[in-house]
Amino acid sequence: MFTSYFSGAFSSFFSSAAAGARLSLLQVSAAGILWGTAGVVVQVVAEQTGLGALAIGFYRLAVAAVVMLLIGFPARRRIWAAFRSAPVAIIAAGVGLASYQGLYFVAVRLGGVSIATVVSLGIAPVLLSAWETLRTRRRPGAATLAASAAAIGGLILIGGATVEPGASTAAGLGLLAAIGSGIVYAVSTAISRHTTQGVEPLTLTTLSCAIGAVSILPLAAAEGLAFTPQPGPIALLVYAGAITTALAYALFYTGLRRISGSVAVVVTLLEPLTAALLAVLLIDEPLGVATIAGGLLLLGAVATLYLGAGGKPDPLPADPAGTPDLSGEGEPTAAPARG
Repeated sequence: MFTSYFSGAFSSFFSSAAAGARLSLLQVSAAGILWGTAGVVVQVVAEQTGLGALAIGFYRLAVAAVVMLLIGFPARRRIWAAFRSAPVAIIAAGVGLASYQGLYFVAVRLGGVSIATVVSLGIAPVLLSAWETLRTRRRPGAATLAASAAAIGGLILIGGATVEPGASTAAGLGLLAAIGSGIVYAVSTAISRHTTQGVEPLTLTTLSCAIGAVSILPLAAAEGLAFTPQPGPIALLVYAGAITTALAYALFYTGLRRISGSVAVVVTLLEPLTAALLAVLLIDEPLGVATIAGGLLLLGAVATLYLGAGGKPDPLPADPAGTPDLSGEGEPTAAPARG
């Protein structure tokens, strides 16, 4: 439905299958890069406005919801019908989106962009893979075991870096928030993926953003939503909602029509790599050796899972974020957007 609005103008220029595949690669890769900019935006907006992580999360979801509702206005009846088809699951998806995005933004503020992005992104697919192993009662394969070991090792290295002499208490709390974000993301996905299979991904993302904004509003209001309007922070908040959420997921879902396992790996790696690079270049965020090594182990765990899934991962429509489904059941998951 929504995909046609974004991709119609591009599709007419690419008639051959090869050109279409290249376009899909660019679309999905661009989505990963856009997701990777969200953490830095949070830090800059917070420093310039004094807004807390939850307030920024609310503004991002609210802007994204407005943009996507405007785009989907011609199909408003279908959106409402989709909500009525599975209201409990869709509300759960929206609340889940608000929860893990809020925890992710808290992790960014306390622990830094790099740790927050790598940990929250890396732990979710590993947990989902472990859950599928338990649910199906099948012995995990070598790839799953290797990925789990790498993920645990990565978390130990990153966790060790946050408790070294000189490390602040905030860094440790930020790591816990990042782990919490990944856990909530995985749980939200596991709960909602079967009950909303009939909902189109971008319709679900639209509803999730709207519900997520409403659900996080009370906490964001308690934290404080007021700030002195300035062109820079306002532009960044609009960018966070309209570009890193609405546009990024339009590109992501459009590109998924010709996605392969290798493309999924590229997307997964581009987000934390972009986040880490921008954090170092733009906000002078330090990266220790242990953090880098732990991050590489986590990303390696994710890549191992994707490559071991037979090259056909499905998307987790979801924020921090674009993690493909590793359950191997061949159906699009029904998780809200993360990025």
